[in-house]
Amino acid sequence: MDFSTLNDAERAHVQKLIEQKQMRDFMKFYTGLVERCFNDCVNDFTSKALTTKEETCVLRCTDKFIKYNERISLRFGELNQEFMQQQAAAAAQQQPGMNP
Repeated sequence: MDFSTLNDAERAHVQKLIEQKQMRDFMKFYTGLVERCFNDCVNDFTSKALTTKEETCVLRCTDKFIKYNERISLRFGELNQEFMQQQAAAAAQQQPGMNP
């Protein structure tokens, strides 16, 4: 998206919307992480504390989940960069044909 055509107030509004979306995405990720690791790892409710086995499981689960998310983000960035390059190439090809 080209933000250069927006005035300062519009740019600030768009930036605020982007930040809100990022916060929602982070909270969704965090909630999913907690729910999944808790459901997969915590089985003994006879004590307030986690057992050593449960604690190890939670640590491994969170580490795996975070690494998985990092990999997805990296791949998304790669694909987005390829898409942007394709868009730039397509725009460059169309410009010479538009000039008389």
